[in-house]
Amino acid sequence: MSLNLLYLATWDTRFTLVIDMVLIGFLIFAIYKLVEGSIAVKSILGFLVVYLFYWIVRALHLNRLASILSIFTTPIVPIIIFQREIRHFLFSIGKSLLGSKAMMVQIIPWLTDQKSEVDVTPVVKAVQTLGGSNTGALIVFTKDADLRHYEESGDLINAVVSARLLIAIFNKYSPLHDGAVIIHSNKIVAARCILPVTDNPNIAARFGLRHKAAVGLTEITDALVLIVSEESGQISIAKKGSMENNLSAQEIRSALKEYIGNG
Repeated sequence: MSLNLLYLATWDTRFTLVIDMVLIGFLIFAIYKLVEGSIAVKSILGFLVVYLFYWIVRALHLNRLASILSIFTTPIVPIIIFQREIRHFLFSIGKSLLGSKAMMVQIIPWLTDQKSEVDVTPVVKAVQTLGGSNTGALIVFTKDADLRHYEESGDLINAVVSARLLIAIFNKYSPLHDGAVIIHSNKIVAARCILPVTDNPNIAARFGLRHKAAVGLTEITDALVLIVSEESGQISIAKKGSMENNLSAQEIRSALKEYIGNG
């Protein structure tokens, strides 16, 4: 009887170890996919070099230098260095677990009457007009993401979406033109909003701060961002940390409808 119990305990330990290793492997793979192609890879390598150097210094009993380098071994340091990547990682997990608003509707039935419907025609007309006059613009659409932090960085408007209002906001002489407009539930919530700029080194040099801010926001939220280039008048869309450029009016309309879920 005792041998059977010992065998079961050993088997249970091995099974737990296998599960543990599989989950660690999955976590390492998820982190790799998260930082792949970004500046975080170089930061991780630099951090590992400093960490290895610390242990070499400590083994050589160079106590003063070791005490200085020990700053980099505290848990708070990697959290500070990789705060954007950690935030993105947690956002991805939360989005995977909760899913889109369609899943939330199944969990909380009364959300069925709170659809984030937007008439895309005024937006398409506005960006066409702005592109034709080489007027730069940055328009954020959000469904599930909480963008209050970015909304509060600008001026709250809370007005119904219209082509004329968007054109007026991004007019070069308007005090609201510098920054992004945030649209939610067919309302222009705020204008002149400040967005986070991406650290991705693979963004082409021809793209300026406006495009990098659009990509930066979509790296850490599920927002979709329209960009009108001030230099070329071309219209781009940023989503999930990537960007599509030089889009036609029909392509813009289709992308917006697909994102919003209006058809």
